Amino acid sequence: MNIGKRLLALIITYWITITIIFILPRLIPQNPAWRYLENLYRQYALYPETLRAYELRLLREYGVGMPLWWQYMDFLVRMFQGDLGTSITFYPAKVVEIFLKALPWTLVLLIPVTLLSWTTGTLVGAYVGYKRGSKVDKLFVGLSYVLSNIPSYWLALLMIFTFAFTLKLFPSGGGLSPGVIPSLTTTFIFDFLRHYTLPFITLYIVMTPGWAGSMRALISTQLESDYVNYLRAMGVEDRIIYKYALRYAIIPQLTSLGIAMGGIVMGNLFVETVFSYPGVGYFLAAALGSLDYPLIQGFFVLVVAVVFATNFIVDLIRLIIDPRARA
Repeated sequence: MNIGKRLLALIITYWITITIIFILPRLIPQNPAWRYLENLYRQYALYPETLRAYELRLLREYGVGMPLWWQYMDFLVRMFQGDLGTSITFYPAKVVEIFLKALPWTLVLLIPVTLLSWTTGTLVGAYVGYKRGSKVDKLFVGLSYVLSNIPSYWLALLMIFTFAFTLKLFPSGGGLSPGVIPSLTTTFIFDFLRHYTLPFITLYIVMTPGWAGSMRALISTQLESDYVNYLRAMGVEDRIIYKYALRYAIIPQLTSLGIAMGGIVMGNLFVETVFSYPGVGYFLAAALGSLDYPLIQGFFVLVVAVVFATNFIVDLIRLIIDPRARA
């Protein structure tokens, strides 16, 4: 693998991606800035002079009426300056400020659940792959098929109905109860965990079968490969053969984990929205619902940058741990 060529390809791909991200929201026939002005007029009955002042301010802020090429150049210049624009839905909050506010909530939720589901799924998949064709394998395939096809939003609603409304063990949504301030106190920690539990369990149930299924397939592929057949013909013990198969199967599983960790910054749109969990996915859903294209494009610019950088780092790590990738 040529690292320089790989890096250049990533830079070019990123530039093409952010260009597409810039263009797509502007294909929407409705202008969200005008919707914002209409809402101001209906809610606050502003005087014409005041409304006109807001209008001029928004025109300057979002470049409404300017040529598309001018908006694109302004977008690129601001992006390299760390300014991804101002949200329309949460005006006058900056996109970067909203993202940095939501990101810790998403990371606290998705990093632990991704690592735990990956570990559980990998262990289960490795065992079932070794027992392929057995009753355990058949039971796993059926259960995995059912769990992996459950929509996350449906499971989230079921969890809320069961544990929040029926049993009243957990709150139905949110990140914290009103009045609770983040601090290193038992009140905050207990309240946070009560809001955290249902989204965590929901994501764990949804994510684990996928990791287990991929590991089962990888182990099964390795155990059917030519080098394994050769080792068996040489009389090598199954225990030793399995160790070799596991060593090679774990590499693509680790690569998938690295890619998944990069995508964590995107949040989980459905689960965060259903639980009103204040992460990146929740704010992105709000932006999509209100056609807030500065917030939409800003979030995607940041997310794509993190994903691309993570993929590049994963490729470098793979070069170190897998000699076959250097060829």
